[in-house]
Amino acid sequence: MTALTARSRDTLTAIGFGLLAFGFRIWHLSTPKGFVFDEVYYAKNAYSLLKHGVEISTSTKIAEFIVHPPVGKWLIAIGIKIFGYNEFGWRISSAVFGSVAIVLIYFTARKLFNNYFLSCSAAFLMTIDGLELVHSRVALLDLFLMFFLLVALLAILYSNHWIAGIALGLAAGTKWSGLYSIIAYFAFVLYVDYRNYRALERERALLVTIREKAPLRVLQYGVLPVVTYIATWTGWFVTKTGWDRNWSNGKSNWSFIPSVIRNFWHYHAEILNFHAGLTTKHSYSANPWSWLIMGRPTSFFYGTPKTCGAASCSQEVIALGTPFLWWTAVFAIAITFGYWISRREWQSGLILLSLGAAYLPWFLFQKRTMFSFYSIAFEPFIILVIIFCMAKFLERDDDPRILRIRKFILMSGMAVIAINFLYFLPLYTGGVLTYSSWFGRMWFPSWI
Repeated sequence: MTALTARSRDTLTAIGFGLLAFGFRIWHLSTPKGFVFDEVYYAKNAYSLLKHGVEISTSTKIAEFIVHPPVGKWLIAIGIKIFGYNEFGWRISSAVFGSVAIVLIYFTARKLFNNYFLSCSAAFLMTIDGLELVHSRVALLDLFLMFFLLVALLAILYSNHWIAGIALGLAAGTKWSGLYSIIAYFAFVLYVDYRNYRALERERALLVTIREKAPLRVLQYGVLPVVTYIATWTGWFVTKTGWDRNWSNGKSNWSFIPSVIRNFWHYHAEILNFHAGLTTKHSYSANPWSWLIMGRPTSFFYGTPKTCGAASCSQEVIALGTPFLWWTAVFAIAITFGYWISRREWQSGLILLSLGAAYLPWFLFQKRTMFSFYSIAFEPFIILVIIFCMAKFLERDDDPRILRIRKFILMSGMAVIAINFLYFLPLYTGGVLTYSSWFGRMWFPSWI
């Protein structure tokens, strides 16, 4: 197969998976009706951004204190602008970005493993992950954070560090937790530079890296993300109606600094205070230790309609990853870590770094109110650790017959995960079930 034919096959395959995923995501997208979970904040904020450039309360008509940056809400606003202020309008952007993420994971796996079967497997597994599907059907911010982190990883793999810097700035401009990935990827590319100089047998490779590469990397992974992040606040800068936009007026402290900068700094200090002090108890709060095993999934919506033909009906949208997929990933993480310890393969290291940067920092805030649906941010890397283990399973024997058997085993495993996904599909899309059917899918008391 020529390189051109291979690229065409990759493009068509990736787009095919993206379209398949989009079909799942757009089907009955307006269900449930009304605001689902935090859509009551983000959809309203997005609509306000369209009208005013900043978040204005619909009830008080004054600026609201908002604790997340604007990027995700601007993306939600695009859908509202095109399709109107309705359920379809405020959810369609999530459906599009969630589907494009399937395309991106295909090319990410392709670059990491250079294997068509593994690339298809990555796209397929992400398509049938319930958590990705649910986030692609609601107007929340976390899916956009995941999307930009995945763009950054793919850009790094192709050595497009300027694109990676912009993507990381947009990730932080969606949720502050993107900051940890900026730090992690900055350290990674510097380490790669150092290893490259060592491979060239340059004397004092570390000093050469610092002198010749570090300034450029600071621009790409320091300055550019910051500039991108600040640019995402343009609506707040160009209007006079944003929250505490005129906070410093009449204050003499630090008067040599332009007032707009002091106001911006003050706003961010207040956001930090909010996040640091967020310890309110919530019935669906979940410690990060339980996220991988889906110990306490977040219910975004629950209703009791009368349309199932039984005396008691249930309708739910629950942010639950496909259980067999995520439980498999727990073992895959351990295996991948073992390979990294023993072989120091760059693929395992980069995947684990990406996963760790988006996941491990949450363990530092044990008193903070947290939810398991935050794990969508590192869901692509959960997929990739599974693909890494599949790659190792396939590399053990060159015998074509044995290879076919191994592929059959892997395909059988993915088929089981697909069946598991279809079983829970009504809970991902807000389907109406009899109460007994719904309760049968509540495998653990903590899921209720």
